Amino acid sequence: MSTGLPEGLDHLPPMPEGRDLGIGVVGAGFIVRDCHLVSYADAGFRVVGLTSRTRATAEEVAALRGVPEVFDSVEALLDDPGVDVVDVAVPPLAQLEIIRRIVSHPRTPKGILAQKPLAMTIGEARELVESCERAGVVLQVNQNMRYDHSVRALKTLIDRGALGDPVLATIDMRAIPHWMPWAEGLRSLSTFIMSIHHLDTLRYWLGDPARVLASTRPDPRTSFPHADGINLTILEYDDGARACSIDDVWAGPAREGAAPDIGIRWRFEGTKGAALGTIGWPGWPDRVPSTIDYTTVDDGIWHRPRWPEAWFPDAFAGPMAGLMIALESGSEPDISGRDNLGTVALCEAVLRASSEHRAVGLTP
Repeated sequence: MSTGLPEGLDHLPPMPEGRDLGIGVVGAGFIVRDCHLVSYADAGFRVVGLTSRTRATAEEVAALRGVPEVFDSVEALLDDPGVDVVDVAVPPLAQLEIIRRIVSHPRTPKGILAQKPLAMTIGEARELVESCERAGVVLQVNQNMRYDHSVRALKTLIDRGALGDPVLATIDMRAIPHWMPWAEGLRSLSTFIMSIHHLDTLRYWLGDPARVLASTRPDPRTSFPHADGINLTILEYDDGARACSIDDVWAGPAREGAAPDIGIRWRFEGTKGAALGTIGWPGWPDRVPSTIDYTTVDDGIWHRPRWPEAWFPDAFAGPMAGLMIALESGSEPDISGRDNLGTVALCEAVLRASSEHRAVGLTP
């Protein structure tokens, strides 16, 4: 067994050569306060200012995180010549209109980092992608689980062929999320808010599946009406690979008095090796690093690299870094809006497969 820090697993995100682009932030919720702004400061990114629906909240977050300016509106933020890119971190139903306002403003930014889900339907997501393309605005989507350190490390092993051809990949979540008030009334609960992380990660590892099978049921603990609380999803690939995601937001009666067993575990099996991992997010607000253990037929031992960084908040610098690199190089960002249409289509396929009780393909 080998231990210690990873060697050449690229578990940390690449960073832009320059870090002087001015970031304007739309939103001041906990994800901005405790993840975006913390990770940006640690990465040396320059946040110019922020705006939020409630100015008092924006001022409180700006004072806490050292943000120099609070703007009264999205338009006022865009008017500031120091704002080069806009980080949109608002609830899903608000994001569509916010991005519409950004791309129609006389002074459009160079780039937008949009929150996931990009939109709640594939049609609206496509509209956002095309409107940004017409406006010449580079669109990146904040699918930040791709920057979880164990997820990136496994992607490195897959791309190198160290584990051989993919056979089976699984993500097993037993965790109890805190649903935000804006989640009530959405057309989807778990699929577009929670499962989207795992579906996008499986796309990152394996690409787009040919077919999707899914079964969903309501979560007994969540009091407001919803259909997709607990999600079971199988992805079929034409090359024979299979993937499965279990998104269990009930996780047993752990809040009702039973002993808890909370965590996220993933597993990848290839023809030449296997990897096992954990995701540290359920331990938030404690900093809990994710892990990876892997073995190959080349040496027959378990490698157990470890690192101090954690998904929350450290990985949140990765999507912004990807946007900045794209602007520096004139290339597509690593999680571009157009690529992310595949993730939104996969979420749509999960809903359709579960409601129609059959295997369905993706409709891009």
